[in-house]
Amino acid sequence: MNTQIDTRELWEKILAQVELSISSANFNTWFKDSGIVRIDDSVVYIGVPSQFFKDWYIKKFHKLLLQIVLGISEDIRNIEYIIVRDEKRRHADRSYKTKNATGELPLEQYYINKSDNLNPRYTFDSFVVGSFNELAYAAANASVKRPGITYNPLFIYGDTGRGKTHLIQSIGNEYKRLYPNRKVFYLASEKFAHEFQSAVANGTANRFKEKYRQYDLLIMDDIQFIAKMEKTQEELFHLFNYLHDNNKQIVFSSDRNPNHIPEIADRLQTRFSMGMIVDIGEPDTDSRISILRKKATQHGIVLPEETIEFIATSAKGSIRELEGILNSIVCQAQLKGETPSLNDVKHILKTISKPQRSISVKNIVSKIAEFYGIDEESIYEKTRRREVVRPRQVIMYILREDFSVSYPTIGSKLGGRDHTTVIHSCEKIKRELLTDTALSEEVDQVRGLLV
Repeated sequence: MNTQIDTRELWEKILAQVELSISSANFNTWFKDSGIVRIDDSVVYIGVPSQFFKDWYIKKFHKLLLQIVLGISEDIRNIEYIIVRDEKRRHADRSYKTKNATGELPLEQYYINKSDNLNPRYTFDSFVVGSFNELAYAAANASVKRPGITYNPLFIYGDTGRGKTHLIQSIGNEYKRLYPNRKVFYLASEKFAHEFQSAVANGTANRFKEKYRQYDLLIMDDIQFIAKMEKTQEELFHLFNYLHDNNKQIVFSSDRNPNHIPEIADRLQTRFSMGMIVDIGEPDTDSRISILRKKATQHGIVLPEETIEFIATSAKGSIRELEGILNSIVCQAQLKGETPSLNDVKHILKTISKPQRSISVKNIVSKIAEFYGIDEESIYEKTRRREVVRPRQVIMYILREDFSVSYPTIGSKLGGRDHTTVIHSCEKIKRELLTDTALSEEVDQVRGLLV
């Protein structure tokens, strides 16, 4: 393996995908104080702050992290964990060798199947159905029973963290079970765009077309990320026509109704509307209770009804955030060796919950652009002028740190940028704030404008 790989860049790429897979509360609790220590002999060594963290990573995150790392680089074969309590210890541990964190791994059990990109954990059986998502669930089931005929395409949309990815991957896994001789493929639209652009650059566009026209079921997540990508949209348009004309099932997801995605070509929006468009709304209290019960059972913990009802009525975030809260409760139960009391749960919620602040990205961009004396529209443009880059990075940092907006959402709102660019910008500002007093004063003044 290339030992010169930028470990910071690799860790940022890993974090970007982890954040899409777990709740915000979980992400903030478990990944704030960790990082890659080194890469030796095709093994990534991740530094964690305590033995408890190490045990939790091995038990809860190892499969996910390994899947992500293997997806980034085929040269990496495993991940191990080192306890690193401070920076001095981090450097001292560079020569420290740990035992294999999990012993000999049957790695094929942990991989997302590279032939179809599906996560075997996402099934209809593990999907919690409530009034907020029952129509989407019914449509998903119907599309599998009569693929290419009923609801083709099927377009599912809703805010982040409401279970869209789980549901559309469930379609893929059920399809594989019912039709083992047919081909299914799942991917994010951003991946499709990058792959298409690379194929054009390398002169392999025909091979790209052939690859995607072979599938009997194509599932594309987060379609909003190809907004403004005219060539990618044109390629998707032709692929859609081919698959649809041959009765191949197509499934899309997005964070909003396809007719409300800016910079999506009209002819694509028309194609999206040919089948079924259905949203996943905000879960009501009864649905939240059902979700918590099922997730608690999966964790092997029994929570009193009053505790479940308290969480369901107090935590108003996404399903991912509910899962994050539940994971924190499970942690406490394992530490104490007993089920946390209602008071314990109240304390956990108080600890991990951030005060909610109303947010208008456009308003924040406008105020910060005015503060720096630049044109507001330049923030959204693909320009690297220094007088624009710094304000844009500050905006990304503020959106992330003060309003807990996800990296992908920030990128989408600020001109359709890749979430790894957002991560890099946020980390850059965070580092510079430690030594740059002028920048620190700027950020404080900006925050004063947003109160």
